[in-house]
Amino acid sequence: MHSWIQEYTERDWQTTTNGTVRFALIGLGWWTVDVAIPAIESSTLCETTVLVSGSKEKAERIADEHDIEHGLTYDEYHDGAATEAYDAVYIGTPNAYHFEHVKSAARFDKAALCEKPLEATAERAQRLVEAAEDADIPLMTAYRMQVDPAVRCARELIEDGFIGEPTHVYGNNSQSILEMIPDPDQWRLDPDVTGYGTSVMDLGIYTINTARFLLRRDPVAATAYMTSEHDGFEAVPDERAAFTLTFEGGVPLVSTASQNTQGDTQLKITGTEGQIDLDPAFHGKVILSLNRDDIHIDIENTSYSGDDEMEAVFDYFADRVLSGEEIYPDGHHALVDMETIHAIHEAAETGSSVDI
Repeated sequence: MHSWIQEYTERDWQTTTNGTVRFALIGLGWWTVDVAIPAIESSTLCETTVLVSGSKEKAERIADEHDIEHGLTYDEYHDGAATEAYDAVYIGTPNAYHFEHVKSAARFDKAALCEKPLEATAERAQRLVEAAEDADIPLMTAYRMQVDPAVRCARELIEDGFIGEPTHVYGNNSQSILEMIPDPDQWRLDPDVTGYGTSVMDLGIYTINTARFLLRRDPVAATAYMTSEHDGFEAVPDERAAFTLTFEGGVPLVSTASQNTQGDTQLKITGTEGQIDLDPAFHGKVILSLNRDDIHIDIENTSYSGDDEMEAVFDYFADRVLSGEEIYPDGHHALVDMETIHAIHEAAETGSSVDI
């Protein structure tokens, strides 16, 4: 058993330590201000030089607080203001506005790092990917789990045969969005802005994408059940959601997600020889539990916390922009997630299995 366990490094993906990518941060919600700006400040390859908001006063005030050179409105960004001051954009706006910001980044020949999910619908996500491809700009989706060293360690163990042949996956991602943001009028509960719904788009996507990353397989079919009982969720179909995916090779995934329950995250991958359990899986420090041949071992990286993930996301993206190395996850990778989420919602609506 112990021969399978190797000390994992925090940045096995890094190819360069030279250069700096200057970012324009688009959308100044709490995630950008409280997480993204500090992550870039502590990164090794990145610098924030431009902030973009719907409010000029807000953009300039936050820019002054963090000693950032430019504060712009969305209109100023789209008109090409301060393009000489940044090399890439980070898009942290609500889902339905990602495409328009990537389209302008493509027009200005700027690399684009876009929050997940890629857009509000699969059709809009397809247009976003095409805009980036037509302009030949780097495009990446900010999936935090793919740079987490514990998740990358799990990926190597699966690839090396630790669990044998994968047989099934279980996942859950739940939280109480109204406790985090006590406002039923927030954008995650507005289908015109969030897209298909809230729980699968915002939380279930972690199970889907992390399973794809670990297994290197894509889903081919979906079934689902959804319900919304709370008044605050009346505009979206999936206050609570349960779905199954069939991955290539016949590997089933069973997952639940809810934006209105006790917080809980887990991803368990079982195979013919062993099992890997990530618990907690998606928020905060990931802990690996390895099971094989009646031996159980927990692995925790004490030098790495969930707070480090966005710093790693920015540095990974900058590393790829500076080196020209392949980006994973690129736009096409994220588009598969959007098509999968669309199929999950269609399956819930029809009560039938939907091919992806």
